[in-house]
Amino acid sequence: MKTRQENIFPSKTLTYFLQLAETMNYTQAAQLLGITQPALTQQIKKLERIVGAPLFYSVGKKLHISDAGRTMLDATHQIHDLLNTAMDKIQSSTSATRGKINIGILASMEISVIQSFLIQYYKQFPDIEVSMHLLTRKEIWDRLENNKIDIAIMYLPDNSIKNWKPYKSHKIVDERLLFISQDPALKTRKKIRFKDTLDNKWVTYPDEYYLNQFISEAYKNQLVDRPVSAAQFTSPFEIMRFAEATELSTALPKSFYEAHNLGLKGNAVQFDPAIQFELAFVFRKEKEDIPRINSFFREFDHYLEEKDYLTRIREQNRRIV
Repeated sequence: MKTRQENIFPSKTLTYFLQLAETMNYTQAAQLLGITQPALTQQIKKLERIVGAPLFYSVGKKLHISDAGRTMLDATHQIHDLLNTAMDKIQSSTSATRGKINIGILASMEISVIQSFLIQYYKQFPDIEVSMHLLTRKEIWDRLENNKIDIAIMYLPDNSIKNWKPYKSHKIVDERLLFISQDPALKTRKKIRFKDTLDNKWVTYPDEYYLNQFISEAYKNQLVDRPVSAAQFTSPFEIMRFAEATELSTALPKSFYEAHNLGLKGNAVQFDPAIQFELAFVFRKEKEDIPRINSFFREFDHYLEEKDYLTRIREQNRRIV
């Protein structure tokens, strides 16, 4: 006869519960899980029968999590943390020169320096397989949470994650946004006030993207209306190309502009006050104890000690031309 624990944990019930707790919408959760809504409802009812209490309740059309649901949610997160910790401890005994490193990189960032480092790293450690994935911010956090990637390369600060306790960050470089426009008056300026950037419509990242949200928050903090978007693209290359062709304004990270500014008609100036953030590695704290990952960080630090990040960006820009 199966025990209560055996009824819960071998199945996907807890995965379904976590997805519903995140979306608080049966239809959306079922779509994300790739199952039908009745199947999801059945799994949640099964879990409620096992724990002996309702985990969700509805007020009108809005779904809420119950006190029992909150207890189950906390316990489920603890289970995931324990499993991730166990996996990392097992991996920590492996070789520093063999194995696999899974890296998730924010798809909207400039990656030429990272790619150049990985080429050099492979030549030095050919028995370490590096798997690189270009991901959205949500995909990065989901894969970090589920231990599907070892390291994320992304922008910080990021308030979309509620529980930072299991994670650690390692700064790669300080970043800032540059305002880019074909206004000839910008050629003689080094900075521009927020309110002076609104004379023209913008090309932006989609609303849910980190940099678009970061820009909106910066304008809100300056008590200035956010820029009006005429077009949105997920790729900085497409944003820059569209802005050049249409003479619309935009804002892009300094590293990307430094890597691709040769031949551009637009002018780039710093915001006043500056919109600053950082590019960083993000990883679960236990990952540093895995020899090959510890070695990876050490080699990357040496790489930037030889030449800093922006110097390498500019050099690659000149080589492309």
